Amino acid sequence: MKQTFSETFRAIDARATELADDALRRILVVDDESTIRIALSRFLRTRGFEVETADSGDAALQALRASRFSVMVCDLRMPGVSGLTVVPRALEIDHDLGIIMLTAVNDATSATDALSSGAFDYLTKPVELMDLQAAVERALVRRLRAMERRAVDRLIREEVAARTVALEREKTALRDLTVSIAETLINAMEAKDVYLRGHSHRVAEVGAAIALELGLPGAEVEHVRLAGRLHDVGKIGIREAVLNKSGPLTDEEFAHVKDHVRIGIDILAPLQHLGSALEYVQDHHEHWDGRGYPRGIAGEAITLGGRILTAADAFDALTSKRAYRDPMTPAATLDYLRTQTGRLLDPRAYDALGIVIRRGNIPDVPHIG
Repeated sequence: MKQTFSETFRAIDARATELADDALRRILVVDDESTIRIALSRFLRTRGFEVETADSGDAALQALRASRFSVMVCDLRMPGVSGLTVVPRALEIDHDLGIIMLTAVNDATSATDALSSGAFDYLTKPVELMDLQAAVERALVRRLRAMERRAVDRLIREEVAARTVALEREKTALRDLTVSIAETLINAMEAKDVYLRGHSHRVAEVGAAIALELGLPGAEVEHVRLAGRLHDVGKIGIREAVLNKSGPLTDEEFAHVKDHVRIGIDILAPLQHLGSALEYVQDHHEHWDGRGYPRGIAGEAITLGGRILTAADAFDALTSKRAYRDPMTPAATLDYLRTQTGRLLDPRAYDALGIVIRRGNIPDVPHIG
C-alpha cells in the first residue's frame, strides 16, 4: 500500500527526531595551556558532557579524525597550527562541528576571521564559565538543527527517488500497453492484406539496425524501433479497396493513401509519453529533397529517425510482393535506392542500410548472399 505524502513526512519527522536524540554530547577542548584545558574540561564534565582535550592544533585534528564530537572549544593563538588554521580543516572533517573560539580581548579581529571561516562563536579570556555553558548549548542546538535538516533532506531525496522510480515503472507499463493496443490495430490491418503482413515488424527491425549502425544512443535506437512498429497505424483508416488495389492508384486514391500519416498522428498524438517516436512516425514519408509528405520538409529539417524509417520502409516495400508486382531482390533494391540518395533518401541512411542488409543478421529480412 502506498504511503501518502503526509505519512511520508511524519516518518521523516520521526527519523529526524531520532537522529537529534542520538546526537553526541562530546566536546573537544583545545588549548596549549594545561591549566585552561583542565579547568574548562572539569567544568563541562559537571554539566554532563563527555570531554576530551588536545594541546595543539595538530592534536585537535588527529582527535577529530579519530572520533566524533559535537563541539570544539579551541584557543585562537597556539604554537604551530593556530586555531585560525584549525577551523576550516576541522570543518572539512565534520561540517556540522560547532566551533567556539577562545581569544584575548585584543584578538577580536582574528576572532572575526575565524567566524568568517566557519566558527560558530567566540569567547574572550578569561572565560566566564556560565558564558561557556551558554555558548556550548547554543552550538549544540545549531548542530542538532543541522542534523535534522540533513536527515529531512536525505529522506526527501530518497522519497522523491522512490516516487520517480515508481512513476517510471508506471510510464513504462503505460507505454507497453499503448504499443500493444496500437500493434493490435496494425495486426488487424495487416491481416486483411497478405502483402502487408509483417511489414511494420520488419521496418522496425531494419530501422533499429540502421540507427545502431549510425551510432545513435540506445534510447534513440529503441525510439526508432517503436516508431517503425507504429508508422503505418494510420492505414487502419484507409479504404481496403485502395490498399488492395492491383493496379496504379488514381490521384484521388493516392491522396487518400497519403492521409494515413495524418490519421496515424491523430491516433498517436495523445500519447505524448511515446516521445520522439511520434515525430519519426510523422516524418517517415518526408523526402530528402523536400518532395515528400505531409509537411514537404527537406534535408536535416527531417528528423533523423524519420529519415531512417524512410530508408527502411522503402527497402521493405520494394523487397515485398505486392498485388501489382513481384518483389525485387535485395541487391537490385539497394542498386535502385542508390539512385534515390539525395532525392528520396538521406545518403547517410542509405549507406547504413546497405551495411545492415549486407550483414544479413536481421530475422525475416531478406539479405544479400
